[in-house]
Amino acid sequence: MLKRKARKILRTIICKIMYSGNDRYCPLCDRYFSRFLPAGVEKRRDAKCPWCGSRERDRLVWLFYQRQINLFQESLEKPFLHVAPEKMIEEKLRIVLAEKYISADLYDRRADVKMDITHIEYPDKSFSVIYCSHVLEHVQDDLMAMREFKRILDSDGWAVFMVPIAGDTTIEDPAVTDPDERLRLFGQKDHVRIYGLDFKKRLENSGFDVKQIQSKDFLSTNDINLMGITEAAGDIYYCKGAQDAKLT
Repeated sequence: MLKRKARKILRTIICKIMYSGNDRYCPLCDRYFSRFLPAGVEKRRDAKCPWCGSRERDRLVWLFYQRQINLFQESLEKPFLHVAPEKMIEEKLRIVLAEKYISADLYDRRADVKMDITHIEYPDKSFSVIYCSHVLEHVQDDLMAMREFKRILDSDGWAVFMVPIAGDTTIEDPAVTDPDERLRLFGQKDHVRIYGLDFKKRLENSGFDVKQIQSKDFLSTNDINLMGITEAAGDIYYCKGAQDAKLT
């Protein structure tokens, strides 16, 4: 406990000295900075919050939950499933959703449940919300995972998916297993594909109605600049069952 407090004090001092300013704002930790840190395989500039570690996509989806979905103003009938949870988002959601929040991961022992998303051990319509960001590009049978997510999503529920996108058409080759070749072809050593704009169609073919949402669709130019939500954030794929994909 003392070590944790000491680390927090040290981090506060470093942030005040090195990143003091008002040019950037992180909505997850509610703090202002002069700039963000580099992040990513190719080290994107001005991308990562120096306090909570949020990246562009994390800040984007958090604002989406706040401003478009009203997630924190309505009680969920069934749990919120968070796959491969990002630490800073997990901490906030646990506070807001309490017992209605469930984290899941195949390898991370911190998660509430161990889950293979291609074979999910939950009954049909078990969850009101599913959030899965930058996971499907790591999964060999992503179409099976999408169908499984559709199966466990409640009839009135919704899901948010985010993946890295490059080009028009998804590129994948199960025969490629060498990490360096995966890095060259798919952008990261543990990726099994690089999605194109046809990702939306893959979700639709799995039974979802899909609304593809960009930051400019609900954020002002000032907000986008202040919170460092660049093109690297990608798009939000907001999904519902085949009967209604309208925002609430």
